[in-house]
This record gives sequence, C-alpha cells and structure tokens, in this order.
Amino acid sequence: MRFYDREKELAALRKYEKLSSSHAQFIVMTGRRRIGKTTLIKRAFTEIPFLYFFVGKKSEALLCEELSGVVRETLNEDVGDFTSFKRLFAVIMGLSKRINFTLVLDEFQNFKYANESIFSDIQDVWDDNKAASKINLVACGSIYSKMKKIFEDKDEPLYGRATARFKIKAFSITTLKTILNDFNPAYSPDDLLTLYSLTGGVAKYLELLMEQNALDKDAMIEDVVSMGSYFIDEGREMLADEFGKDYGNYFSVLAALASGYTTRGEITSYVGFDAGGYLDRLENDYGIIAKRRPYMMGDQGKHVRFEIADNFLVFWFRFIYKYWSAVEIGNMDYLQGKIQADYETFSGFMLERYYRQKYAESGVFSVVSNYWESGRGGKPGEDKEIDLIAVDSEKKQLVIGEVKRNPDKISIPRLEEKAVKVIAHHKQWDAKFVGLSLNDM
Repeated sequence: MRFYDREKELAALRKYEKLSSSHAQFIVMTGRRRIGKTTLIKRAFTEIPFLYFFVGKKSEALLCEELSGVVRETLNEDVGDFTSFKRLFAVIMGLSKRINFTLVLDEFQNFKYANESIFSDIQDVWDDNKAASKINLVACGSIYSKMKKIFEDKDEPLYGRATARFKIKAFSITTLKTILNDFNPAYSPDDLLTLYSLTGGVAKYLELLMEQNALDKDAMIEDVVSMGSYFIDEGREMLADEFGKDYGNYFSVLAALASGYTTRGEITSYVGFDAGGYLDRLENDYGIIAKRRPYMMGDQGKHVRFEIADNFLVFWFRFIYKYWSAVEIGNMDYLQGKIQADYETFSGFMLERYYRQKYAESGVFSVVSNYWESGRGGKPGEDKEIDLIAVDSEKKQLVIGEVKRNPDKISIPRLEEKAVKVIAHHKQWDAKFVGLSLNDM
C-alpha cells in the first residue's frame, strides 16, 4: 500500500532534521502499536545518514554489539566492541560532533529490560555532549505508559531532555475515505463505516485489509475473525506489555466498557470489584479510555461516562475477547454469527462516533460533544440523548444532530424537544438541527 497523508508530520520532522546540522535534536515519538511510526520516520529523514536501531528485549552486551554494527555499516566508522551502552553512546555522540546524522532508537522503552540504568547513562552522555553535537536523535516507542514515564515524570533522568515531541495518531476520516476509494471506488456507506469501526484509521490494519482484498463490509468482518487472522491476538498482544501481570482486571473493565457499561457504578457492578482505580489508570497512565461529560455539564461525577478511545479495541473486547472460548476451539462461524447479529447496534454506536470525529476534524468548531440528561438514580435517560453538538463559539453557532443508520428513524421535531435546555443556554445563537445517517457519510 502506498504512503498516505502525514504531510504535517513530515514537514515538522524534516525541519528538525535540518536543525540538527547546527544544534543537537532529541525527538520523542509515541503512538499506539501499528500506527505507522517507523514508516513515517524512514520516509521523513532522507537528507543525512540514517541509522535505524530496533531495541529488542536483549542483554546490554548484545544490544551494544548490534548497534555497533549499524554504526559501522551506515557511517563506515569502526567504533570498536562494547558491553556498556553508556560507553558506546558516548562514542556515538563523539562521532556526531563531526558527522551530522539521524539515529533512531525504536521501541526505546525496551532498554529497561537490558539495564534500567541505561536511561541515566543516556542522560549523562547527552548532557555532556549535546552542545557540540550534530545528532538528530529519535526515541520512538509504542508502550504509552512507559514512554510517558521515561520522558514526562519529573523524577526520571530523561525528563526535560526532549527538544520535540510527536504523538502519531490514526488517519483522519478524509484519508480513510481516500484509501478505501483507491481500492474500491464503488464502496457503500456501510463499507466505509465497517472499515472505520474495525481499524479506526490504524495504518497497519488498513494495509492488511486492503492487501487481503477485504474491501466491503462482509469481507472485512470475515477477514478479521477468520482462522489465523492477524487481528485475533492483536488486542491481547497490544496490551500485554502495558498492563503486565494485572491484565485480567484491566481486561474485565475494558470488556464492560465495550459491552455498553459506561459509568463507574455500572462497570463496578459488572466486574465485581471497585473499578475506580483501574478507570483512572486506563485514562491517565495508559491513555486507552476517555472520560466524557454531557455538553454544558462541568466536572460533576454523576454525569461522567467512560469509553474506549480506540475503535479496534472496542470491537476486539466487544466480540473477540467476549467470545474467546469460541476462538480457542476454532469456531469462527459462531463468532461471525454473533457479530452479524449485533452489527446494527454496534455500528449504530460507531456511526455516532464517526460523525463526532468528522465534525471535530472539520476545523470549524471549538467544541464537539454530545448531551444527555440523567434520570432517577443518575441513570442516563435515553429520551434525552443528543448524539452530536458542535459549537462555533466565535460565530455563536450550534449544530445539533441526531444520528441513525436509517434516516427514516430520525425526527427533527423530537430532536428540537430534547435540545430545549441547550438552546436556552445559548440565547441569541443560531442553531442548526441536522439528521445524519449512513446516507450522509
């Protein structure tokens, strides 16, 4: 699959590559697994010698041997043999005083498996040599919690050393449409919604589906949950390093969220233990879930809902993890049947998400959210749900939307009734009521 999008990221990375000819750069790049970080880096840095090193979970001596080989092959410089990463990195920084080059350390967080002191060693050598260095150093990692701790925790040695930070996100909806159109110009709205729901715009997932010729709704679902599919173990493999030994409780909380239990009380009842601490860590330490509040409602706890931020993980926990016993005995037909039976409900939820993302990506609105009112006992009142509220505070305009797969089920008069409090809060504002369905994608 050809390279798509990333123009802004490419321009910014190339700017830092150019700056490194006179001032050392220390770039930190994060982003979830399979988002396309490595491909982006290799495409961005082309003007100066490029050294790429994957930090495997190996001994310090073996890492030194492999990195020495990369330096030798790329720069034609024999740096010698080392068993200490600190000594090797000092030699590399010495080379960078006379040679301008890029050094990418991919899966940077894995250094801890070799020797946790390597992070302190890098800090010492960097601080001593950066003033005279011409290196473009890139630390790249996909384990969000570990990379965040290494570079954002004030007690960690590499805190404050980064000269630039990039968090690579999934492709936009516009790019998703472009990719699907390139492979299937006759795609239907349901095909697009399924691709959005299953991949969320993650580059590797899109590439796999396109290369497998899974270009419509049924083919995509069949490919994702077929025997031997890459996607079957992806959720477990993606999160195993994040959660460690305590993954079972985290998985239970995520399964509750994927099944539609969105408040702390509902989740606690579903999993059978207090989910509060897990929700907090999933949001703040791991960045896997997001906290949502109805538009206009501040920080009132009783209105808070949680959701999994990643589309693929919503799907994985809702279906693959939930029916793991069927997966283990190879009964993929059973799994596909469960998906097809629940698809309309699941895709209806994802369609709401699609339109909120689409409005957010338009660049027009200052706030894009939704709205709900709580009934007795704090339970959401479904008759008071508004799927989309987009706010242009500069022009004092609102877009208030109802989202349904079937346009015949949309009632603008009913939507206007549900929006009474929202309108009352924005007197003198222009409000536009819209119905959004599959046909409008």
